[in-house]
Amino acid sequence: MSTPLTYLVFLSAILTVVLIRTAIARRKRWARLPPGPKGLPIVGNVLQMPKSQEWLTFSRWAEQYGDIIYLNILGQPLIILNAAEDAVALLDKGGSIYANRPILAMGGELVGWNRTLALTQYGERFREYRRLIARFIGGKAQMARHLPLVERETRRLLQRILNNPEDLAGNIRKTAGAIILTLSHGYRIREDDDPVVAHVGRALEQFTEASTPGAFLVDVFPILRHVPAWLPGASFKATAKRCQGETLEQMADVPHNYVKEQMASNKEIPNFTSELLRDEKLGDIDSKEFNIKWAAASMYSGGADTTVSSIHSFVLAMVLHPHVQRRAQAEIDAIIGPERLPTFEDRAALPYVEALFKEVLRWNPVGPLGLPHRLSQDDVYKGYLLPKGSIIIANIWSFLRDHDLYPNPSDFDPTRHLPKNNEAASQPDPRTYCFGFGRRVCPGQHLADASVWLACATMLAAFNIEKLVASDGTVIDVEPEYTSGTVSHPKPFKCSIKPRSARANALINAGMPE
Repeated sequence: MSTPLTYLVFLSAILTVVLIRTAIARRKRWARLPPGPKGLPIVGNVLQMPKSQEWLTFSRWAEQYGDIIYLNILGQPLIILNAAEDAVALLDKGGSIYANRPILAMGGELVGWNRTLALTQYGERFREYRRLIARFIGGKAQMARHLPLVERETRRLLQRILNNPEDLAGNIRKTAGAIILTLSHGYRIREDDDPVVAHVGRALEQFTEASTPGAFLVDVFPILRHVPAWLPGASFKATAKRCQGETLEQMADVPHNYVKEQMASNKEIPNFTSELLRDEKLGDIDSKEFNIKWAAASMYSGGADTTVSSIHSFVLAMVLHPHVQRRAQAEIDAIIGPERLPTFEDRAALPYVEALFKEVLRWNPVGPLGLPHRLSQDDVYKGYLLPKGSIIIANIWSFLRDHDLYPNPSDFDPTRHLPKNNEAASQPDPRTYCFGFGRRVCPGQHLADASVWLACATMLAAFNIEKLVASDGTVIDVEPEYTSGTVSHPKPFKCSIKPRSARANALINAGMPE
């Protein structure tokens, strides 16, 4: 039976809710939008948006307007975060309201990349994808059983480079594809032009183009997705249809069907897809297979291109900084010696190589702007109103070039990650930022960490990486230039990669047993 005390508690609860809502409303009323470049009526800041390497422009704007910048793109609020502390406070600690993705009309809806983890909206399917991937490669314990595969394929990378040093990017891409496709589908690639690796490469090139904000007019005016394909200016619809049917769907279907065929004949190599098809109970069979297929596609599409960029950046850094290479090689020689190549068991004993690996991640991050987040409700931060529906971009490049966090940030200096005076390194581990934030942090970060570290360590042990000397004795200079796009790669450069010694040559050719 109700009592006066019960009514009092009930009324107190209502009063508390009213007071909280009033405080929030008042806070929003007094909050103001973050500063930013002044735009034009209707179009806002569209004409001021950079066409390439946007992270550089955003960093320059931060010097004028501050670390949090507001842009208006035809009525779409865009918030740029140029300081790591703000990204951590909002994207890491802001919870689910920052966990969504923008709805990209071209890359997401028309092409279909919204079926992959990268662009799927926050919700049940998103959580299911992450659960499935975490079960397989989500932590160091899960990764332990995959390390022999990473070691074997990294040895093959050394052999590929030895046999064809001119095709460095292709060799790295083939190795990254071999690791991920073996894990995701038990697929062993061919040493010649592998059709699956080539197909994934085309799909990822299209993803970079289709997911770049503003690359297609339909992303600015989503209503255009309803216009007929024959209408002048609607060529994007034909492009989307081709990218979806000929590339993206085949990228998911071909390896998935390969697994099912191998399973039917009991020939499969144990892998992510086959384990889940046997073990998981996800409801009806169509839903189960959809989730498994696209989680697997998310795994290798998310890891293949990014790993390639990191290893390619390592080679570029060694060409430009021979003193760093010599110090790392001296550490490997002292700890491991010339009779074998490094393995994961050596990692803790190679602190300078570890520091070099971290500096590779910091120096030119693979995803300079990461992937954008979308705010699902109004928020107030540091006195600024961040409106519901805002696209939030974390300028990871700016975080990793912050003078306060990393003194002399343009220098490639692994010693910044070494302990000093028996204390931990004072500069942040770049992995805190470069793998993303909050509920959108990269689920394959442990695989990427292992793959890139071992590639760095074994290439240092086996090869001398230097500037190329032309036949007339001229040293061919190298400029550290990078491409634009969601995933940024070093632009093509020439270098010399040769075995350090006859013994190193023999170790490379020895390979590893299956």
